[in-house]
Amino acid sequence: MPRVLLVEDDPSVREGVELGLLRRGHEVLATATGEAGLEALRAFRPDLLLLDLMLPAMSGVQVCCRVRETSQLPIIMLTARGDDIDIVVGLEAGADDYIVKPARTEVIEARIRAVLRRIESPTDARPAVEHHGGLDIDRVGYTVSMAGDQVALAPSELKLLLRLSAVPEQVFSRQQLLEDVWEHEYHCDVRLVDACVRRLRVKIEDPSRSPRYIQTVRGFGYRFGPL
Repeated sequence: MPRVLLVEDDPSVREGVELGLLRRGHEVLATATGEAGLEALRAFRPDLLLLDLMLPAMSGVQVCCRVRETSQLPIIMLTARGDDIDIVVGLEAGADDYIVKPARTEVIEARIRAVLRRIESPTDARPAVEHHGGLDIDRVGYTVSMAGDQVALAPSELKLLLRLSAVPEQVFSRQQLLEDVWEHEYHCDVRLVDACVRRLRVKIEDPSRSPRYIQTVRGFGYRFGPL
């Protein structure tokens, strides 16, 4: 089972989430501050970081930014209802998903599995490595290179790129992408998609030109651009 690092300052929430995940077989390390969470990353080596947004001293957003400086560890943020601005900032900082508190353990477990679920290998006859101009996508090794240099992508960024590039020029609505990439059948927050697109563009697009690969179809969604 995945190893989960939980960073949550509220003792009752921390204990409840930790106990629920332990009962489902996860190995869990729980900390109360962002500083302690960052320190624990080195020794615990988790598969996923479950991170509260509203932490004392160092905020969850600051922790997320620090993690993303050196790692593409999957990150799910915990947030209270109404923290809309913080949610957007957290997603822009590199979080893969978020959960609104209070949340049942089954919901948290489902989101963890969705973020960590291995992307299925392609079953068609396409080559494992696809070349799109200077962008190379390895659909078996799950790596992406730009002009020969490997690009570090968070899980949601990689899944989104693989989904869009699987059918170049096909337009996907934001709701379709929520269902396909995040597996959110009933959660219609398109901010997840938009924030992930912005992060992905920073990593693979030429900032001096209009997006070539991840193109916006105004009023509908996104597509992987024609070569």
